[in-house]
Amino acid sequence: MMDEHAVAAVARAFEASGELESAIRYGSGHIHDTYSVRFKEGGRGGAHILLQHINTKIFKNPVAVMENIRRVTTHVRSRLGSATDADRRVLQLVPTREGSAWHVDDEERYWRAYRFIEGAKTFDEVTSERQAFEAAKAFGSFQRMLADLPGERLAESIPHFHDTPKRFTDFEFAVDTDVAGRGKHVRAEIEFAMERRFIAGALVEAGLPERVTHNDTKLNNVMLDEQTGEGICVIDLDTVMPGFAAYDFGDMVRTMTCPAAEDEKDLAQVQMRFSFFEAVLRGYLAGAGDFLTAEERKSLIAGAKVIVFEQGVRFLADYLAGDTYYKVSREGQNLDRCRTQFRLLESIEGQEGEMATLLNTID
Repeated sequence: MMDEHAVAAVARAFEASGELESAIRYGSGHIHDTYSVRFKEGGRGGAHILLQHINTKIFKNPVAVMENIRRVTTHVRSRLGSATDADRRVLQLVPTREGSAWHVDDEERYWRAYRFIEGAKTFDEVTSERQAFEAAKAFGSFQRMLADLPGERLAESIPHFHDTPKRFTDFEFAVDTDVAGRGKHVRAEIEFAMERRFIAGALVEAGLPERVTHNDTKLNNVMLDEQTGEGICVIDLDTVMPGFAAYDFGDMVRTMTCPAAEDEKDLAQVQMRFSFFEAVLRGYLAGAGDFLTAEERKSLIAGAKVIVFEQGVRFLADYLAGDTYYKVSREGQNLDRCRTQFRLLESIEGQEGEMATLLNTID
């Protein structure tokens, strides 16, 4: 973490008029270092920007990431036109004084700045169907507005991010090598995954059109208006890249419908709450409108199974490899994470008929 003076020096590289008033650490994110920076002008409040140091250990091509974000935010802003509160409904990059979308400091660190969105906030946990509906609607609208993004294909900010067949192959390798000697303890989990290997190719083999997708559709990646509760702005655009619409829908089901923690040990608490699934589905389709093809609509429930299964085998593979990718704070945490995903998948499988019936009733 940098001190205020160092952050202030970076902030002055961006087009924000006035005298620096404060620069403080902001938010609960674990990937980037984020600061709320305020300026004052003529004795009054001036610009308010969100300054971020980009984590290049995770995003190894920050220029490609920033070009993706620049293209996506510019296009969404153009699609919003004169809509009410248009400037609050999409992230707006603050250019550097040289006109770039990012800044590289003397130590080769990459920085970006956004105009701060006032009167809205994020939530880490879903506490109501209304929240789930609003977040899903915002993500659906985000996909819809980017369906006609012009120009070349966006860069893959993290290659093979939702390549579920590859994730399953990686899991099989972890089973075969069993470098940490843990395979004998998780035979039931391995068998569970092997019996469902067909899920890995469900979306890839469906002939679906490629879309611009967010790929990290958690509740806390949507800002909700503090007065109305409306989902107004999709944030955290680092993983925006080509994908299937069902990826985003599936991750919403994974993260917004289950009341249990991701590493919950009491699997009796792990379930897909149907009322929250309905809120996610209705919100997503309300935002998406008519841009989805008939095949894409049919793929949504498969998307939920694919994403939950993918995450489960990733946790299990990491457990077998000795916890080398996901951070753990206790022994067996990755195994508990795997078990919650597999239990959630069972819950989805048990309600799949009702889910399909609901899907078919929504225009």
